[in-house]
Amino acid sequence: MRTDPTDTGGLFTGRRPGTAPVRYRKPPERGSSRRQRADDLVALLVAGLMVLVNVLFWGPIPAGAMWVAARVAGPSGDRIFLAMIVAFALCLAGLMVGLVVLKRLDAAWMLVRRAAGHDQRKGIIGPMFGLGAAVGATAFTIWLVFIAGLGSSIMPGG
Repeated sequence: MRTDPTDTGGLFTGRRPGTAPVRYRKPPERGSSRRQRADDLVALLVAGLMVLVNVLFWGPIPAGAMWVAARVAGPSGDRIFLAMIVAFALCLAGLMVGLVVLKRLDAAWMLVRRAAGHDQRKGIIGPMFGLGAAVGATAFTIWLVFIAGLGSSIMPGG
């Protein structure tokens, strides 16, 4: 009787349709060394693109949502509630689209790694998300401390 959650897709009664573990027929064939280097370079570029998309979560996506919300609020700011709803919806939509892009890039990275001859079975979306968070947090801290400043807005320069 198979009751291990890893065997049953998280259920103790049976496996849900379409949740069987991926079984690879055999390890990928290794190409020439030149082809392997080219595929490794493409995999590195895809990983770099994943970090770039992750860094977008830390500034450009929320800033773009706030910019659009400021335009919705108008110059007098009489539609603040609508602007907040627009900012929230755009930020959430941008983050969801970014996660979809990351998932597809992760799948592409695994395919490129297998094409390079590596027995790649897991993606790197987790470590890339962590690296993007570290880069984003560091950039935000540098901006906050050195560029925007933490001084008082009531008594600037004091």
